[in-house]
Amino acid sequence: MSNVASLSLAHAQHPERIAPALDVRDLSVVYEHTHALDSITLQVQAGTRVALVGPNGAGKSTLLKAIVGLVKPTSGTIYVEGCAHNHRNAVAYVPQRAIVDWNFPVTVRDVVMMGRIGQIGLLRPPRRQDRAQVQASLEQVRMTELAHRQIGQLSGGQQQRVFLARALAQQAQVLLLDEPFTGLDVRSQDELLQIIEEIHAAGVTVLIATHDLYQAADTQHYEQVVLLNRRLIAAGSADAVLTSTHLAEAYGTHLHRIHTPEGEIMLHDRH
Repeated sequence: MSNVASLSLAHAQHPERIAPALDVRDLSVVYEHTHALDSITLQVQAGTRVALVGPNGAGKSTLLKAIVGLVKPTSGTIYVEGCAHNHRNAVAYVPQRAIVDWNFPVTVRDVVMMGRIGQIGLLRPPRRQDRAQVQASLEQVRMTELAHRQIGQLSGGQQQRVFLARALAQQAQVLLLDEPFTGLDVRSQDELLQIIEEIHAAGVTVLIATHDLYQAADTQHYEQVVLLNRRLIAAGSADAVLTSTHLAEAYGTHLHRIHTPEGEIMLHDRH
């Protein structure tokens, strides 16, 4: 299987954009002689919603962190909208909730203001336009009433909405979310999906790492799927990527995709 894939659905609101929103070329990340990512080459066109899937340890989080600059690649290059990525304002990142220190003494508004640091600069006070952008971001995720609440006092869904507001405040054109639905109830997941849809509708490119193959296969939420297991297994439409052959290559021979009158089922031999 080739490690080259082109995700080619451009956003209709931005026909002037020619360069991909995200262009990853021959990207490798090695930890202590172990390849977390092996020669990943991937293009994502502007305005695309992408589901990033693969088993535990497949490198999904590592890929997102490399794109945003939290992990230094061993080799390869990353371009955002045709420019070498400087890891500052072009890409916004929502991490897994499990790695966040929710006891840190900051308020909801403080966290969202962190999204403006790239525009404000370090050790400089927020300007009027920064405060206005933070307020607008809080309004978009429906969190204005909790703006002065300490982040550890929020529910899981509310915490994720705060981090989405921080991404909105950053005004990035590419949004990366690492397992944003994990641990949330169905209502919170639906609310989060609705906000992500609104962000996408404004022209933002969205990549979501998820374990949920059912959701990844839903073309109402994602135009493209990327399947990883340290290397790129496949990328493209859900029908082209989530095949029995590709799933066996990524997960082993125990995972099967079955067609039923009620829809698609991902079935493991153990069940």
